[in-house]
Amino acid sequence: MSAPLRRRGSGPGPITPDGCAVAVYTALPSTGEPEIVHAAVPAGASILELGSGAGRLTRDLVALGHPVTAVDESPEMLAHVRDAETHLGDIAVLRLGRTFDVVLLASFLVNTYREDLRAAMLATCRAHVAPGGCVLIQRHLPSYFAVSTSERYGVRISTLAVDHPEPGVVAATLEYRIGEKVWTHSFQERLLSEVELEECLAEAGLAVDAYLDRDRTWLRARAV
Repeated sequence: MSAPLRRRGSGPGPITPDGCAVAVYTALPSTGEPEIVHAAVPAGASILELGSGAGRLTRDLVALGHPVTAVDESPEMLAHVRDAETHLGDIAVLRLGRTFDVVLLASFLVNTYREDLRAAMLATCRAHVAPGGCVLIQRHLPSYFAVSTSERYGVRISTLAVDHPEPGVVAATLEYRIGEKVWTHSFQERLLSEVELEECLAEAGLAVDAYLDRDRTWLRARAV
């Protein structure tokens, strides 16, 4: 299954199939995500990280004591992952033939515009979670999409445009600046209510066990 068609990126250096600039993601650190994961799972739990990118979360999860297997479709991203097993591949069709204590689907991948792709990724999560294990998912809230500018660790991030081309769908263009270098990333995503997301999980044989943060953007699911 190919990457979503409604994503594109521009700027210097490698751009992944879904429009992400490798240079940007190698510059950005984690912002509390590994700590949320660590608090929600047993100490030393093995983690299958789907869509690891350049290892922004991976390195901190490893530092917290978790053996991590990182999966991404971009060889340029995976080249930056350290201290973890890596697999180049498409999440939607991935089958490693083994299971993990934790399957991690972060970076709002569950909000893909394509329903078939979301179903396939959740099926991959279900196929790789060990008995008694869990799936951790990060989702977007509508409030994330607002025209704004911020700066983190030398990366200036601006939301240039936000549109709603159809109910429940948001289209946005983000701009990233590091010094004189500029990248853009345009994409469409589907916003999912808790009910809608729980219905998608049920179709994959998963059920919500708990929401993990105050904003309910992180959830833990288990096989049913």
